[in-house]
Amino acid sequence: MKKPAVILLSGGLDSTTVLAIAKHQGYTPYAMSFDYGQRHKVELEAAKRIAQHFSVAQHSIVQFDLRQIGGSALTSNEPVPKHRSVEDIGEGIPVTYVPARNTIFLSFALAWAEVLGAQDIFIGVNALDYSGYPDCRPEYIKSYENMANLATRAGVEGSTRLTIHAPLIAMSKKQIIETGLSLGVDYSLTTSCYDPGVQGQPCGQCDACILRQKGFAELNMNDPVVNR
Repeated sequence: MKKPAVILLSGGLDSTTVLAIAKHQGYTPYAMSFDYGQRHKVELEAAKRIAQHFSVAQHSIVQFDLRQIGGSALTSNEPVPKHRSVEDIGEGIPVTYVPARNTIFLSFALAWAEVLGAQDIFIGVNALDYSGYPDCRPEYIKSYENMANLATRAGVEGSTRLTIHAPLIAMSKKQIIETGLSLGVDYSLTTSCYDPGVQGQPCGQCDACILRQKGFAELNMNDPVVNR
């Protein structure tokens, strides 16, 4: 039987590529998405489309409200930065950083993996073309993996060793898109925008949109979600 794996699926370009990679590697994917009070909740509809497209074994959408904590433009009324250069995007930690978000997401994934008897979690973090988030770095992923194997019954009893896979961590957006296309990913199913319009259309001006457009432009391709 194929091994189960928990895939963190936001509905964006990166997490969709990771889901395709996990399936290609022979894992049975269990997709996990989060409704955490984000302003770009349209991503959850994309996650549903993608999970269905890839025929995942199960798609779990976990609900909690990080608006009660705030501290991010994605969970408050603070404006999302627009029109930043690629160089500026890579400098510092922007207001779209959600405090401890990946730690929270991975903790839910860790719990589900232990229940499923899964030894593998996949996450689409990236430390090259990204917005300076501290929880997207290789040292963070390795530290969390070490902690996970100290903090679970499976890890303590030695029955399984959990691995957190971050296959995109050293890739550019161009390389990520190339990888996904080689695996048959339909990027028209995805959404990346932090501040989408009322119909879910991308703003084209936030950091996520700019980095996404950069990847497609470097491949001399049009982003399939633009003007759809």
